[in-house]
Amino acid sequence: MIFTETELSGTFIVEIEKIGDERGFFARSWDKKEFEKMGLNSNLMQCSISLNLKKGTLRGMHFQDSPYEETKLVRCTKGRIFDVVVDLRKNSPTKNKWFGVELTELNHKMVYVPEGVAHGFQSLEDNSVVFYQISKEYSSDHAKGVRWNDPSFGVIWPLHSPIVSKKDQMWELISLK
Repeated sequence: MIFTETELSGTFIVEIEKIGDERGFFARSWDKKEFEKMGLNSNLMQCSISLNLKKGTLRGMHFQDSPYEETKLVRCTKGRIFDVVVDLRKNSPTKNKWFGVELTELNHKMVYVPEGVAHGFQSLEDNSVVFYQISKEYSSDHAKGVRWNDPSFGVIWPLHSPIVSKKDQMWELISLK
């Protein structure tokens, strides 16, 4: 596995190392020991799937409050998405900065999202599927978010006029605090 730290401290792009032949390839998409060697959270409790029927669907920006802060490993198993993380950690040198990357069923890239970082994505194709490995159980009482279009972050989403849930439209703007 290949780990490349992004400009957001503690956030990584994780790529598989293919062993291929005329039949195709084999690769590890998860290895607890490799994550531990990198000093990353390797305790995964649950896996989730998100089906996004329409191109332009935007989900985010989500995180969970203490004591349910979660680490996520996110990948696109069908279609294409633009995956985004926003650093919300109070003492981080990259606080309020964002990073985005295209994840596809063909590039097999994953994003390691550490605790304290909000996560979201926009589907770039109809019927895109996102697979999450998550370190903590979901707690609706601790589920939080920030607005996907908050000017404090300045995220540049690839598609205009996104399809956004009412809940995601109602998250607080950090810029108004």
